[in-house]
Amino acid sequence: MSPAPRIGVLALQGDVREHARALASAGAEAVRVRTPAELDDVDGLVIPGGESTTIGKLLVTFGLLEPLRKRVHEGMPAFGSCAGMILLADRVLDGTADQVGIGGIDMTVRRNAFGRQVDSWEGDVAFAGEPLHAVFIRAPWVEECGSEVDVLARAADRIVAVRHGALLATAFHPELTGDLRVHALFVSMVKEHAG
Repeated sequence: MSPAPRIGVLALQGDVREHARALASAGAEAVRVRTPAELDDVDGLVIPGGESTTIGKLLVTFGLLEPLRKRVHEGMPAFGSCAGMILLADRVLDGTADQVGIGGIDMTVRRNAFGRQVDSWEGDVAFAGEPLHAVFIRAPWVEECGSEVDVLARAADRIVAVRHGALLATAFHPELTGDLRVHALFVSMVKEHAG
């Protein structure tokens, strides 16, 4: 049996504990990442939801933005949920003037596309062809994506989950539902990359 992959959860803002719990349940060793040294010590990284501009500013403050961009562009698997999806997008609509990102997924994402906090909702989506209960909180959606990006889910005729090589992104929060399929997919992607 191969050892569990060591997967970091960016621990600057958002559902860090919930993602770590889901990763551990899906067979990974989950660790918190706050420094470049901690980033160097993981096989993959989850970028949780929160507020994308705030996370971007914290990435700069903690000296993580450039090391993270470098690791992602060198092929490290990463999974972004909600704000994490925005940070992994190559292009962002409705961003702030000081919006920073990591990039890596050939897609254009619209911030807060489903509306404000009061417009948050949950419902079932077809994720990779199977029903999955999804929680959307001030969620983005994908306006368009490149031909090499696989669309994994749609909601209200909008793209809400994608995979581009070793990168995975969801507009929803799978860590809040108890359904481990998205995290299990990411763990398998990290194992595949390490193998």
